[in-house]
Amino acid sequence: MKNIKVDFFSESKKWPRRVPKIKTITKKTINKMNAYFKRDLKFELNIILTDKSKMIKLNKIYKNKQSDTDVLTFISENSNKNVGKILYCDIFFSIDIIEKFIHRNKVSIYDHFNHLLIHSLLHINGYDHKKNLDFKKMKKEEIKILGSFGINNPYKIQ
Repeated sequence: MKNIKVDFFSESKKWPRRVPKIKTITKKTINKMNAYFKRDLKFELNIILTDKSKMIKLNKIYKNKQSDTDVLTFISENSNKNVGKILYCDIFFSIDIIEKFIHRNKVSIYDHFNHLLIHSLLHINGYDHKKNLDFKKMKKEEIKILGSFGINNPYKIQ
């Protein structure tokens, strides 16, 4: 995990009490997904714990959508001859949308957070879901990784 640096930012009053467990989950998930991360890259991850209003703004500006969402992942790449390639990744999580989902589906906030985190980490490592075949491949990986944590297939409840 030495080529992966993670920082956490909390922008909502609903997140701080959950941050210690979120940090633990993030570390365990990155360790478990270590094989997905390319060795020739350095990763700078920012986990931004925010709310619905921030997500609506981000979705409008960067995705041209007038709606909220539970997670958004932004990736930019930089190269430096001294350091090599670095992927800068900002992952935004909306507590409001996550809470709505967990109450409606009766699941743990931490299990759902872990699912969203895995989804974003797969995006960072080249997975996408624009085409149906890509979605199936990505979903299969998510289910496999979640299963290794003892978390049930989240696609069965949606």
